[in-house]
Amino acid sequence: MVIKKEKILEALKKLRENSKKRNFVQSVDLIINIRGIDLRRPENRFEKDVFLPHGRGEDAKIVVFSDTYRNLNVPVLTSKDVEALGKNLREAKKLAKKTDFFLAEPRLMPLIGRYLGKVLGPRGKMPRIIRVEPMKMIEQYKKAITIRLKTNPVIQCLVGKENMKDEEIADNIMEVIKSAVQSLPKKEANIKNIYLKFTMSKPIKIEVR
Repeated sequence: MVIKKEKILEALKKLRENSKKRNFVQSVDLIINIRGIDLRRPENRFEKDVFLPHGRGEDAKIVVFSDTYRNLNVPVLTSKDVEALGKNLREAKKLAKKTDFFLAEPRLMPLIGRYLGKVLGPRGKMPRIIRVEPMKMIEQYKKAITIRLKTNPVIQCLVGKENMKDEEIADNIMEVIKSAVQSLPKKEANIKNIYLKFTMSKPIKIEVR
């Protein structure tokens, strides 16, 4: 299977031509259907972050857990905040729902696991550990998405917004496909087909050969 950028651009053009205009900016979603893989085997399942070269169309929502860092231009929660959230699961769930990525100082991870693991874990929202300068990591994750292959043989994810340029969306799609292929046991051979859609549109198939 060869996935060419020109075929992605053709699919995007067709998607725009066949989609009704909505009164909001729709997301662009990529759907990769997988074949020939046994997802009962743990080694075939994966979850990984992908950093989109042109971003998501709007920054990912990020929250940092830290007793050290301040003034990061994103919400920062301390260890006391973690303990308080652990006693108010409704608020913890609300926070998890509206946050795309959590980042945390390494030393706070045991506390987060103890108080918030049961909320964040099942949602795939456990914090990424801060191992570099925090502002650098925040800027990286503003452009990030997470792709997952767990119980169903399909990867579906955001790759941009409809008000982005087609070239930018196509570059993002190429990056996601490359990242997915790297994690598949038989690489491109495990990809059955690929579709694109807007939030409220029908899917359009990307022709590959």
